Amino acid sequence: MKYVVILEKGDNSYGAYAPDLPGCVAVGETQSEALRLIQEAIGFHLEGLREEGKLFPQPKSRSRYVEVLAA
Repeated sequence: MKYVVILEKGDNSYGAYAPDLPGCVAVGETQSEALRLIQEAIGFHLEGLREEGKLFPQPKSRSRYVEVLAA
């Protein structure tokens, strides 16, 4: 399964979250670390759902860039 992951640069770190998996977040000092940690967090999240006998949320989010003209 593939889930959209949003990366956000903070003052001193990077945050990452998966919109289709509420509460599934990670923070790393670098973009690479944040991506690695969110991948692990998603794995743990899905493992927990499996153990509880719950279905995995189907990926629904999509990501696109849009270009706007600056005024």
